Amino acid sequence: MGYTPNHLGHVNIYVRNAELSQKWYEDILGLHTYDFVPGRAAFMSANLEESHEVALMQVGDDAPGVQPGGVGLNHMAWRVDSLDNLAEFYDRIKEKEVDFKVADHGISLGIYFKDPDGNGIEVYYETPRSQWFRQDNIFMSEDKPQGQFPGPWDEVLAAQAAR
Repeated sequence: MGYTPNHLGHVNIYVRNAELSQKWYEDILGLHTYDFVPGRAAFMSANLEESHEVALMQVGDDAPGVQPGGVGLNHMAWRVDSLDNLAEFYDRIKEKEVDFKVADHGISLGIYFKDPDGNGIEVYYETPRSQWFRQDNIFMSEDKPQGQFPGPWDEVLAAQAAR
């Protein structure tokens, strides 16, 4: 089927200040800036073969923020290649004192946090499909396996589960 897209090319999000957001995305996610127009926009990517994976569009300091429970983007997700890479990222955001949560999805482990404007972000590792516990009904099922991803986040997961 030629009409089916083969991947998501980029996400375009609104931010209050493109320059501040661009610096934050460079510092926290390590993204590369391919284009930046002060007062307007930044075009950034983790994959240097892509022109941009996220566009940060400035809307001004008085713009209302993300509305919890409202219609719109919940989060964008950035995938890492290994659990070791995720552990390295985990250490990075702890060092930078970013507020975050961790979620074990059975086939993946995600770290969730927000950018300075409240836009949701996930950085995650996902096991190869051949290792999934099943091929459908994988996210909302009660019987998904837990604890497949030991690492520095174990204490955070335990504290979240105790709440």
